[in-house]
Amino acid sequence: MIASLPLFHRVGGRPVVVLGVGEAAEAKRRLVERAGGVVFDDLAHGRDAGARLAFIAHEDDAAAEADALRARQAGMLVNVVDRPALCDFTAPAVLDRSPVLVAIGTGGASAGLAKQLRLRFEALLPGSLGQLADALHAARGTLRARFPDAGDRRRALDAAFGQGGALDPLADGAAARVEGWLASAAAGAGGRVEVRLRSHDPEDLTLREARLLGSADLLLYEEGVGDAVLARARADAARRPLESGEEGGDHAGLVVILRAPH
Repeated sequence: MIASLPLFHRVGGRPVVVLGVGEAAEAKRRLVERAGGVVFDDLAHGRDAGARLAFIAHEDDAAAEADALRARQAGMLVNVVDRPALCDFTAPAVLDRSPVLVAIGTGGASAGLAKQLRLRFEALLPGSLGQLADALHAARGTLRARFPDAGDRRRALDAAFGQGGALDPLADGAAARVEGWLASAAAGAGGRVEVRLRSHDPEDLTLREARLLGSADLLLYEEGVGDAVLARARADAARRPLESGEEGGDHAGLVVILRAPH
């Protein structure tokens, strides 16, 4: 189970309260302004302007707790710097490949760890990744016309985005290949695939098995298949226990049958 629900909150042109002085407060102001938000440094003024988020960066514990309480009473979600227990949300380390954003959070456990992970991913994700996203956005109408069925569309994209695929997001120049790919793209394969687990540890999944879980439209699982493995599947994939004799033959998409380890 994850401890927080990751969300992207649009703040462009909207009021956001940032209280405090010093480097921590300035960092939060820069973060809000980078996202296009309008910073208010007075709680009452921010409330009157309709602010729904508040960053509080007081060194004094009592002042931080008092302003956090007032902000919540005004209907705001609160982030209190260096005090995870007082936070309704935490601010992740952000890797910017706009419009692609990768947010890395540790639930307030270690901002330093999140930063170092971001730096590692910076070296992995090409600077052209945002161009690929823009090209796909521009091609949405054509993509929907070619694949009217949402399942076919998703499987085609899964195949294209895979390692070595036509639109591999880690390969340079993928944005320039979108138009050519659309001209000849085929829907990804459906059918049924059986996976026999070797253990209850999802880290023991092979790359192929992990990709199948990430692509499945329907998961059928035997008793004994743990939640940790099921959590590796798409959140919107249908899933149900495997009944005797059932193989999901009436399902149009990709069906993955998970067998429990011996």
